[in-house]
Amino acid sequence: MDYSLAALKLLCVQLTDARETPSQNALTLGGILFQRAWLQGILVSKDGDGRLLLDDGTGVIQLSLSGDFRLRRWDIGMYVMVIGGYFVGTGESPMIKVHKIVDLSPFPDREAMWYLEVMEAYKLFYQPLIEEFM
Repeated sequence: MDYSLAALKLLCVQLTDARETPSQNALTLGGILFQRAWLQGILVSKDGDGRLLLDDGTGVIQLSLSGDFRLRRWDIGMYVMVIGGYFVGTGESPMIKVHKIVDLSPFPDREAMWYLEVMEAYKLFYQPLIEEFM
């Protein structure tokens, strides 16, 4: 994992436009290289094998937990922040391998603020790079 590449603040729907790069261990979104995504949403499903489903209102993505995160209690309905590697396997659903997950449920304003944060990041940082790329 190349930590010099920023974790992009994204919505699930934006991840559908991500493409694998042929020569690098990364993905591209409109010319922006990334390996990690930063998402927030509600947990809508869990299994006993460290897999969760996150719904951010624009789509659903699978989360894969490892290590200490598997030992913690994650309940359906929790609003969480997730940062992790984004992987698209052949014949498999896209997945986030979680590096960080935080329960934000005690802070009900975080959900409304998240959409504004994603829009701000897009307008200030991503959009100028995408326009330059095109």
